[in-house]
Amino acid sequence: MTNRILAASLAVVLLLPGLLFAHHSPSAIFDMKTRVPLKGSITKVDWINPHIVVYMDVKGDDGKVENWKFESNPPRWFTKVGVTRADFAEAIGQTVTVEVVKAIDGSKYGYLQKITYANGNSIALGNDSEKEDGKP
Repeated sequence: MTNRILAASLAVVLLLPGLLFAHHSPSAIFDMKTRVPLKGSITKVDWINPHIVVYMDVKGDDGKVENWKFESNPPRWFTKVGVTRADFAEAIGQTVTVEVVKAIDGSKYGYLQKITYANGNSIALGNDSEKEDGKP
């Protein structure tokens, strides 16, 4: 019995720091004060927890295609506002406009704040969550 308690205590001590720091604050990675608009084509969507990930090709100022990756809200958030995995799958290959906050390190990585589909429907993902339609 004592060995089990000791093993359980050791597991808690070893795992607790990782659990405390497992989820990050967006402001630790992204410049949350500056929204940047980008227009491009969605190439892939990973509908996974804890955040869906959207990949997009954007033409840079020099005309070269840049590959961007955007973190977004969790899948459950999207389903609560009526947007499904299938809706994002339909948007692959379409030209969309997004507003993102970029990574502080300057990489082609951001946190999705708003997406406007080719048909004009859009969804905002920040604290000011406005859902105009949400479906592509």
